[in-house]
Amino acid sequence: MGRHRDRESGMGLLPRMEARVGVRRTSYRYKRVDGKYVPLGHDRLTAIRLVLDLLGQAPHAGSLRYVWEKYKVSPRFKRLADATKADYEQCWLQIDQVLGDGPIGSIDAPMVAKYITEERADAPSRANHEKALLSNLFAHGILLGLCKDNPAKSVRPNEEEPRTEAPEAALLARFLHWVDQQTPQRRIVGLAARFASLAGSRKVEFLDLVWPQIDLAAGIVRIKRAKQRGRKRDQVIDEIAISPALRACIDDLAAIRTDNDVLLVFPTRDGNAYSARGFKTMWQRIVVAAIEQQVIPKDARFTFHDLRAYYATTHKSVTGQLPDLHKNPETTSRIYDRNKVVKRSSL
Repeated sequence: MGRHRDRESGMGLLPRMEARVGVRRTSYRYKRVDGKYVPLGHDRLTAIRLVLDLLGQAPHAGSLRYVWEKYKVSPRFKRLADATKADYEQCWLQIDQVLGDGPIGSIDAPMVAKYITEERADAPSRANHEKALLSNLFAHGILLGLCKDNPAKSVRPNEEEPRTEAPEAALLARFLHWVDQQTPQRRIVGLAARFASLAGSRKVEFLDLVWPQIDLAAGIVRIKRAKQRGRKRDQVIDEIAISPALRACIDDLAAIRTDNDVLLVFPTRDGNAYSARGFKTMWQRIVVAAIEQQVIPKDARFTFHDLRAYYATTHKSVTGQLPDLHKNPETTSRIYDRNKVVKRSSL
């Protein structure tokens, strides 16, 4: 048992919880049944909450919010890409308002279906992201022994129509030429768009690209492929042959470079790598300004990810086959091939 309650180190603490009173500060620990100790830090209230969690007696123990708090510090969550973590954080803000207080064991498939179809009817695409997070939370709840099944797997996601248009070559050229007349930082973002349209890489794959990865002598740019799982994470390398157009893009980036100590190819104003959110904000500002100045029509607005589709579509038009962008070629065909005319030979 813990220390006697008539001692200062045991005043106001939970059973098996001890305070080690020091000269400068007090540390707390929990004595398990097997005699081993669990450190609880130096804040008394935080330590008490940790003990309640250990005993399953926290005020919200067993709720969906409780599982989220456990999930976001789990090894599985930590292995996710930073962009996915940030996306799940945003998803949880919406889920918490509706389902956060409910016991996870009492949430069934009809409740999940009602949430994504009715509660989030105004944002069906985001609802599908939130459904994916719910599925992960139920799976983690099973590991914690708080629920027996994963009802999110029984609910069909909202239907989403993939984008079917790629930027027209003339429109993209006009937009890139306009961006090249803007401030140096906007020019870097414009050159990133040009790079994506020529190399077909996701922005998450090249935002941290450094100059040593560009081998001009061999004529190759080496980039780690994103969205690889398990042992292939950070192991699949895309070797992109440098075409004359891509070489011109690289030369323009080198001409903007003012500090040779900065190794990043697409640096921020202070020489750091763009975060996914920071780059997205900068891109949106540039596109809005281009629309206001009638560089691109409002109804022809395109996303940065559409540049990957532009690359795949153009690659097929020129070479007759789609590039190797995914492990499954059907994914590349379904998502990125936006050709309106399909060519084939007669017998």
